[in-house]
Amino acid sequence: MQKLNLPEYSFRIKTSQGKSFIFDALRKKFVRLTPEEWVRQNFVQFLLTEKMYSPALITVEAAVKVNNNPQRADLVVFDRLGNPVLVVEFKAPEVKISQQTFDQIVRYNMQLKVRFLIVSNGMEHYCCSINYAENSYAYLPEIPDFSSLLI
Repeated sequence: MQKLNLPEYSFRIKTSQGKSFIFDALRKKFVRLTPEEWVRQNFVQFLLTEKMYSPALITVEAAVKVNNNPQRADLVVFDRLGNPVLVVEFKAPEVKISQQTFDQIVRYNMQLKVRFLIVSNGMEHYCCSINYAENSYAYLPEIPDFSSLLI
């Protein structure tokens, strides 16, 4: 798979009936290895290894309702009380991060109301912090450590 703008990690990959699968340590099963899944698996390892996130507090493909329609957020991180604090939207490396990508994650956040939003295609990563009291947001220079989410 394509080299991403993330540290390199080792993964369990297998092929079955001509299709590749990668072991998802969070879901504890092999999932179809698509370019978007490659980004997700690498980014999850980045969060766990470099940013010290707890695997027990991360949900992959979290159910979210948008205008009463069921959707799935690619990844949601919770605090120790079970409140969502961060949502991530992944795209394949060849997909350019656009306003449409941000619109998608903002729609998910209408229900979740998290403090941090991240969008990544594995090559570019954008993170913003939302200030609900001031009805504003600010882009952050880097992905926050897990301890920063809890403040």
